[in-house]
Amino acid sequence: MVMREQDPMGADALSSSAPASVVVDASDAGSGDDKRASSSSSDPASRPAAIKPPKLRLHIQDLAHPGTAKFLRVVPNAGDLLAQAVGDIDRLLYRPPDGSKKQGTRPHAPPTRSVTLVLEDMDGVAYTTGSDLDDDHKEIHFSLRYIDSIHPEELLASEIRGVLTHELVHCYQWNACGTCPGGLIEGVADWVRLRCGLEPPHWRKHPDGDWASGYEQTAYFLQYLETRFGPGTVQEINAKMRRHKYRGGAFWCKLLGKTVDELYANYVKEVTGGEGDGEGDRSDDESCS
Repeated sequence: MVMREQDPMGADALSSSAPASVVVDASDAGSGDDKRASSSSSDPASRPAAIKPPKLRLHIQDLAHPGTAKFLRVVPNAGDLLAQAVGDIDRLLYRPPDGSKKQGTRPHAPPTRSVTLVLEDMDGVAYTTGSDLDDDHKEIHFSLRYIDSIHPEELLASEIRGVLTHELVHCYQWNACGTCPGGLIEGVADWVRLRCGLEPPHWRKHPDGDWASGYEQTAYFLQYLETRFGPGTVQEINAKMRRHKYRGGAFWCKLLGKTVDELYANYVKEVTGGEGDGEGDRSDDESCS
């Protein structure tokens, strides 16, 4: 969840509850033993990274909370986990896939300079916001209560990774100058989580509902577009929101040649076993003329 307007918790509030504070530099992290396929570093050197390694910080507000013990048990090095997730985001949202005409070009990501992970006793799951310094410094607030509630135990590590990957996407995705629908923002974040193999077991493709419902509902729709129009489609959706405001009809028509309603209708047909139009090109559609 991304929150642009919420006031972040300042340093005085953090120190008043005697947190543990660890500063981790991403340039020194990411060298752990985790060998997840989603974090492969086999990309050719010719593909420049869009994301500059940020300064990573961890604030634990309650060392005695049972959620803290669970987090530290499955995340012995938060710097490794966060740096690995940043690498996944760079790979999936900014590094052109093999065979792309854009391969070798320099992509552009938001200039996030630091990310502080705050573990605290709060309602909900997690949210991301700009810090009190400026919006180039982000804070991810993660609920210790939620971490403590994760069951069964074998899902703990994957769920923590999945939530943090989702929230980190909010630190590095474009938002159409603040005009992007919230469902698409959340959908892109969950699409990255899905592509990293971190989806929870309850996720399903739902043929009912709206494409902009967000989260996994939109994530699976985006994966359909990635499959139908080819690798790099979601990258292009994200890139188009760098400098342009979101205008529903023109946005999808210019990018994919069809309206989003037509695209979603074809997705629903595929999910339910019906037949779509079978076209994968980006030629203009009559409804887009």
